[in-house]
Amino acid sequence: MNSLNRTHDPGARSWVAAANEPLCDFPIQNLPYGVFRTSSQEPFHAGVAIGDSVLDLGRLHASGLLDGLALQAASACLDATLNRFMAMGAPAWQALRHAAFDLLNANAAPETVDAARKCLVLQTAVEHAVPVAIGDYTDYFTSIHHAINGGLLLDPAYKLARAFQWLPMAYHGRASSIGMTGHQFPRPHGQVLDETTGTPVYRPTRRLDFELELGVFVGRENALGEPVGITEAEDSVFGICLLNDWSARDIQAWEMTPLGPFQAKNFASTLSPWIVTLEALAPFRSAVERVLDGPAVLPYLDSPANRERGAFDIRLKVSVETAAMRASGSDPRVLCTTNFAHQYWTVAQMLTHHTAGGCNLRVGDLLGTGTISDPQPENAGSLIELSQAGRKPLDLGNGEERSFVEDGDKIILQGWCERGDFRRIGFGSNFATVTPARQI
Repeated sequence: MNSLNRTHDPGARSWVAAANEPLCDFPIQNLPYGVFRTSSQEPFHAGVAIGDSVLDLGRLHASGLLDGLALQAASACLDATLNRFMAMGAPAWQALRHAAFDLLNANAAPETVDAARKCLVLQTAVEHAVPVAIGDYTDYFTSIHHAINGGLLLDPAYKLARAFQWLPMAYHGRASSIGMTGHQFPRPHGQVLDETTGTPVYRPTRRLDFELELGVFVGRENALGEPVGITEAEDSVFGICLLNDWSARDIQAWEMTPLGPFQAKNFASTLSPWIVTLEALAPFRSAVERVLDGPAVLPYLDSPANRERGAFDIRLKVSVETAAMRASGSDPRVLCTTNFAHQYWTVAQMLTHHTAGGCNLRVGDLLGTGTISDPQPENAGSLIELSQAGRKPLDLGNGEERSFVEDGDKIILQGWCERGDFRRIGFGSNFATVTPARQI
């Protein structure tokens, strides 16, 4: 697990002034990776977020400011995705991040600052793309609070699956429908059980929901038949982003027994543009909490380091901006706040269990954490929980209510870490807007 180093120094400042603002998501202690371009004539390539700007790794590669492994890593960042860079492994990830830290540091030599400044682009001037060519997508179910609350809302007789406290449960999702923040997508159609007739009908979902999740990107492959042990699991993790795994609850309720979600979750998932490295998250690790009595973790999923530092203290918030709010110029309304530290299973356990039977993960594979809810019902990471399956609509404070997502709603996910004297770091935002269902 990552140890603290000079890039975590809370006293470090950047010559990029916006990076030193207290609430900035991208101080010099963060330096997340993404993919961008400044015009349609320019190919997508990699950059690093700093303050209100992007450090263009293409320009940096050509600047003469890098050498050694950092220069080799920057060369891989000329691609339209991060996959080749990710495949270089943790030493290359760290070498480039540390080189960027030195170049952007307020203590850098004046001639270095002058040269590096030419490699900056304002974030407001860029277009983002999905930063990774995603081969496979696996969505986990790691929040025991979401499992219990959501299960009871779908079925009053629900009991927590016995396996939940023995292993990280998951299903294989659809990578082709994963999009970037700013995504607009139509309300999906599907087969649902009509409440009046008790027979299935095909229609647009009436219970569209968000799911507040984190996305975990795999950066190192394992060979088919070779499991990844719990003590090495995080060596395979490149970084983490915000993930909204949109769900159609009425479609889900009808289709998921006995094989699980299908069309209820394959119409859209949305990623934030920046991937925060595990190295940047090192100051915000925490012990794993176990809120319910349960069985001891099997040895292949257990280690002292995972118990003591396997969780991440990542604070999360979901807001809604309705069409009426946009028309009136009103601020979005916060729907919930929660924390990733409440998850029952850790990132390392997710990856270890995924490979335990010999599954070969590949560079660029995406693992979703599942909906992140905490012990307080008002801090659930989905509307089905927050509105009690529509029985208690949320008052938005402007005369509107929400039980589920309506057409024109923009759902905004945000995440950040702050602890003690360490600099606050953030994930940026992940937002997408629902448009009316298409005529079929």
